[in-house]
Amino acid sequence: MDAVRRWLEKSPYAQTLGVQVEELTASTARLLLPYRDDNTNPGRALHGGVAASLIAFGGQSLARATLGDAAAPWHTCAVQVSYLAAAIGEPVTARATLLRKGKELCFAEVELETPDGKQIAHGTATVRGRFGAPEPNLPLVIGEDAPGDPGPMGPHISRTPFMGRLGIHVEHMRNAQSRILLPFAEHNTDEGRGVHEGAVLALLDTTGAMAAWALTGPGRFKASTPSMQAQILVPPPRADLVAYGNVVHRDRELFFCDVEVGSAPERRLVARGTVVYRIVGADASAL
Repeated sequence: MDAVRRWLEKSPYAQTLGVQVEELTASTARLLLPYRDDNTNPGRALHGGVAASLIAFGGQSLARATLGDAAAPWHTCAVQVSYLAAAIGEPVTARATLLRKGKELCFAEVELETPDGKQIAHGTATVRGRFGAPEPNLPLVIGEDAPGDPGPMGPHISRTPFMGRLGIHVEHMRNAQSRILLPFAEHNTDEGRGVHEGAVLALLDTTGAMAAWALTGPGRFKASTPSMQAQILVPPPRADLVAYGNVVHRDRELFFCDVEVGSAPERRLVARGTVVYRIVGADASAL
């Protein structure tokens, strides 16, 4: 248990977010995220990528505690996040519960809430211990690497508090497609390893959202991510990552977006997922 606590407390990405361990057992974990401006979107609202990061921290902490050190390295092979409400200018607590332990897989539920009990997000995570197995031969990502057009919104995205600290760069954002680069940075890493899964989930979430905005264009609209599903195929590498987003369907205010995240420049697939994004007030014509 001490090793898991050290991992949670010493991970550069956890320190960057400000994650604190309040309770840790073999079957439960409680993590506190104090409010910080640089974890937010404009308006002091907690960024969805930060919420997804807490779910990854909660799920993997229980897998590490129950499977033991011999199970390393670990990766969250599947995660589902439902965003229930906004946390605005307030701390958030993540409560993780072990649902089932298998030989190499652990299933966990993670709930995020504010001090007054308001539910912020709900997640389920399937975490795998690789037990030292060699990495598989990964497929290539499907995405266009031609010179891009960041559009009118692209230059402003990296200036928002959380995205600016994460270090993303919007390379393309046109015609219902997005391409976003996450340059490698030590403050986004797991302890002694590659890019932290939480940073990967934040990149995936943002890339899906930007694909939706690439279809509507900017405007005085209300927007949010109701849901995200992701699969992380391997422990992320120590490398630049590039994510490709595409709106595959639009139904009025809802946008259904596919995202693939690959290592750059090898273009090997690291993670994939779907983002359901909502923009209220935009022209509701179908894609």
